[in-house]
Amino acid sequence: MITGGLALAILGAATAVLLGGIGSSIGVGIAGEASAGVVTEDPEKFGRLLLLQALPGTQGIYGFLAGFMVMFKLGLFGGSVPQLSVEQGWQFFFACLPVALACMVSGLYQGRAAVAAIGIVAKRPEQSGKALIIPAMVETYAVLGLLASILLIMFGIKI
Repeated sequence: MITGGLALAILGAATAVLLGGIGSSIGVGIAGEASAGVVTEDPEKFGRLLLLQALPGTQGIYGFLAGFMVMFKLGLFGGSVPQLSVEQGWQFFFACLPVALACMVSGLYQGRAAVAAIGIVAKRPEQSGKALIIPAMVETYAVLGLLASILLIMFGIKI
């Protein structure tokens, strides 16, 4: 039986997966558009651009990981599902927000930074290593959001 607390906890997990996925899909999409334009002119640069396009996809993985951790802690994979109070459900929901919001926003901005880096590779392919650092800096905030959510889920909520 699904209680209000359990529903809120599941909503938190779904929010982490959904918002992380939205940020990643937007970021990968705009980086892909820029990469396609460069590859149209010079197909030899495909390998250098592939990582830049894929980099914003990590936010979706982080959101999925946080959602998976909530489902695992709740015992949704075959264990006995605990009865959660509404307060405990809200704790799960709010524990998922750092990764959800950080990944949605950083995915979008990492995509924009990747587009700038793709411009560097288009004009100066020998600088592709330096160009990779620019969007990778944005990754820091998605990782911090993931770490905050993991710590809250694992140690901040007692069930």
